[in-house]
Amino acid sequence: MRYYVRKFAFYLVALWAALTLNFVIPRLMPGNPVDILLAKLQQRGGSIDPAARRSFELLLGSGGDESVVGQYFAYLGNVLRGDLGVSVSAFPAPVSEVIASSLPWTVVLVGIATLLSFVIGIALGALVGWKRGTWLDSLVPATTVLAAVPYFWLALILVAVFASALGWFPLTGGYDVVLSPGWDAEFIGSAVYHGILPALTIVVSSVGGWLLGMRNMMVSATSEDYVLTARAKGLRDSRIMIRYATRNAVLPSVAGFAISLGFVVSGSIITEQVFSYPGIGSKLLQAVQNNDYALMQGIFLVITVAVLGANLVVDLLYALIDPRTRVSG
Repeated sequence: MRYYVRKFAFYLVALWAALTLNFVIPRLMPGNPVDILLAKLQQRGGSIDPAARRSFELLLGSGGDESVVGQYFAYLGNVLRGDLGVSVSAFPAPVSEVIASSLPWTVVLVGIATLLSFVIGIALGALVGWKRGTWLDSLVPATTVLAAVPYFWLALILVAVFASALGWFPLTGGYDVVLSPGWDAEFIGSAVYHGILPALTIVVSSVGGWLLGMRNMMVSATSEDYVLTARAKGLRDSRIMIRYATRNAVLPSVAGFAISLGFVVSGSIITEQVFSYPGIGSKLLQAVQNNDYALMQGIFLVITVAVLGANLVVDLLYALIDPRTRVSG
């Protein structure tokens, strides 16, 4: 029980530190969101009086004459209420609405692609490590080369071949523009169809890392005493491979997979830009280009919470998979 209490306490402190950094860093950056918004409004004509400026300061949370300490506690209170501020680039839409509209696209695309690459890489890595020295070892350099290919270049090649030349898949977008988003079969089918190439880019570029790591751990596990003992008992090779060798060899990959799941919500900026996919990565790039500090702050907060949550879940699962961690941890 003390193990779980320590873990929860550690992650609570880490969350507080992340919230504090998320408050401080945007305020150290040059520029002022109020000035940026007013400049955009003035480009459309008209002038802004001091009262209007003060209203925008209160709306965007820039503080005006409020102390930094007061802004900090107001920020923590707003976060607890789910109020992340107002987006400058999508004014007057709240940051929470901007994130909520794009986050599902990223979670589905990057989440499924990450899960597929992990499962395929672990399965192939376990098989290659178990049958090392055979022709299966040729999978390692082949997938490693694909993992070393620049991400944007691979995406562009897939677009040029499968979308432009062959016309099998659409060039851009997350769904057919003539459709209205909804849970009907036509829209879901269109979203899946548009997401195949972006997902394929992520899977192809990341499966090699999982395969190589699992293969090396599998080679190490097959020389352990418990595997030799299982063979001496006359157990089937398939059972030894799955129940003994793979079960222990996969533990380091589980931790890496947890971190990857946490970063799913950050999206894949390059992939989303190449395919013009309406995910959180595109919104983050848009926020950077428009100096939208509130949106950047909200996206970074979501990413931080997701990474901490994923690591907490894996730490708790680790204690169930490998009870030794409860003793040593």
